[in-house]
Amino acid sequence: MESFDLIVIGSGPAGRRAAIQAAKFGYDVLVVERGRRVGGVSVHTGTIPSKTLRETVLNLTGWRERGFYGRSYRVKDDISAADLRARLHITLDHEVEVLEHQFARNKVFTVSGEAKFVDPHVIEVEGEAGELLRFKGDKYIIAVGTKPFRPDYVPFDGEYILDSDEILELSDLPRSIAVIGAGVIGVEYASIFSALDVHVTLVEPRDSMLDFLDKELVADFTHQLRDRGIALRFGAKVEDIAKKGPGECEITLEGGRCIRSNVILFAAGRMGATPALNLDACGLSVDHRGRLKVDPMTFQTEVPHIFAAGDVIGFPSLASTSMEQGRISACHALGEKAYDPPEYFPYGIYAVPEISTVGMTEEEIRERGIPYECGVARFRETSRGHIMGLDSGMLKMIFSLKTRRLLGCHIVGEGATELVHIGQAVLNLKGTLEYFVENTFNYPTLAEAYKIAALDAWNRMGPLES
Repeated sequence: MESFDLIVIGSGPAGRRAAIQAAKFGYDVLVVERGRRVGGVSVHTGTIPSKTLRETVLNLTGWRERGFYGRSYRVKDDISAADLRARLHITLDHEVEVLEHQFARNKVFTVSGEAKFVDPHVIEVEGEAGELLRFKGDKYIIAVGTKPFRPDYVPFDGEYILDSDEILELSDLPRSIAVIGAGVIGVEYASIFSALDVHVTLVEPRDSMLDFLDKELVADFTHQLRDRGIALRFGAKVEDIAKKGPGECEITLEGGRCIRSNVILFAAGRMGATPALNLDACGLSVDHRGRLKVDPMTFQTEVPHIFAAGDVIGFPSLASTSMEQGRISACHALGEKAYDPPEYFPYGIYAVPEISTVGMTEEEIRERGIPYECGVARFRETSRGHIMGLDSGMLKMIFSLKTRRLLGCHIVGEGATELVHIGQAVLNLKGTLEYFVENTFNYPTLAEAYKIAALDAWNRMGPLES
């Protein structure tokens, strides 16, 4: 039985960063990955595939050019599911190659197979050929991620009624799709299929969506979805899901309303991929969604030598934050110096259009009783926005009236996930309104929206008193 200083279970964003960080410190590290190739959910069914699909759709449909050339403009007339998958496989192969090279360069050992605990320090791994291997670890980091929530009342068939993993394997593009769940994943896929000119119905039992975002941003985004013809069915629970025939699916809502579509995507939540780990053997337990509880600063579980990071510990379940959690947890597990997780990090939603946000929402600021003022810029107000043919998109900043510091930055529109980092830097460095007013931004750029929004706030706040 081989022994390692650290065993990492899972090779997604958290697992890979944890393993490489530990290897950089000079420790012996083993990564166990249940999939045939390293990368985890992020590379194979989650972050990378969905974002690649989005980029492919926007390029092949000519979506970004329609502001100039009209709604009928297309780069490719008959887009097939095979067209969408072609770019996907190229991207995934590249991601896996890069990761395998990183592991090899840093002398991280990897083994393929399902891991389960035998006791608090020993795991058993069942290989592809059914062979059983045992490994002993001084410290562990569990980074197994999540899998789609698949309730019993949904008749998944892998062809017409799908979860968010299976949607990537569509054999043909449907004429219509109903998406159940208006969370991040549901909203992303709903807007991507809409850009393909597939008729989309978005179903959500709650009365609103993306409640953690600034409400003004959600209102703008919702308007854009409705304007494109996406049908929003909010505020009614799903009572029944049925397949009437090939390409004939039906959802019955509370109150009797029916939604018919060729395909149904069920994207209402995810579960921690923990059942196979046999956590009882190491003294750990999970919540109703299969997630592990950890210390928010060190990512240590109830068992001192076992840490956990990434989606398996719940919110915010982002690849970006998972990477940082992986590194920080490795440092704490091995007794190395670590920094605290950042208080404010950007949240990116890769819908069409993109949404990105950092800091406090207007609702949170109001709850805290902080006197504030807002500044808003529309992308169509910028020369760059006009050159790009943008008729939508906005940037909103919120400033403290007392200190003039930036408290929150919220963006919906083209390039939002890139633009947000300017706001992130100023917010985390405790910058004020004056930074944006007094600085020069490249022209023409979308980043100029920061100056416009700041001047909008400055007009109401007045100049800095000497």
